[in-house]
Amino acid sequence: MIQSKIDEFKECLCEERFYDAHEALEVLWFPRRFEQDPEIKLLKGFINAAVSFELSKKGRIPQSKKVWQSYLKYRQFLFNVNSPHLNEYYKLSRYIELLHAKL
Repeated sequence: MIQSKIDEFKECLCEERFYDAHEALEVLWFPRRFEQDPEIKLLKGFINAAVSFELSKKGRIPQSKKVWQSYLKYRQFLFNVNSPHLNEYYKLSRYIELLHAKL
């Protein structure tokens, strides 16, 4: 299920459907949101990136910048994740940052 949600998240980002991207990963994150697992925290960061993009799309730049800082805070968990999806997470992080530079 995780891989399919990662794929859905990426597809939504590519199509600039940022709200839908947020929803794709929230399904994974929300039930486990109180866990201290680095992978769950990283997913929270990816969700924050999507929220930041959606806010930017709506012209709410100060709010977007604030949420982007939250993404950056959670991105550091990428280096503590022990997951079969680690390579996908690295690619996703790079894509998110390229997308951020364009927006």
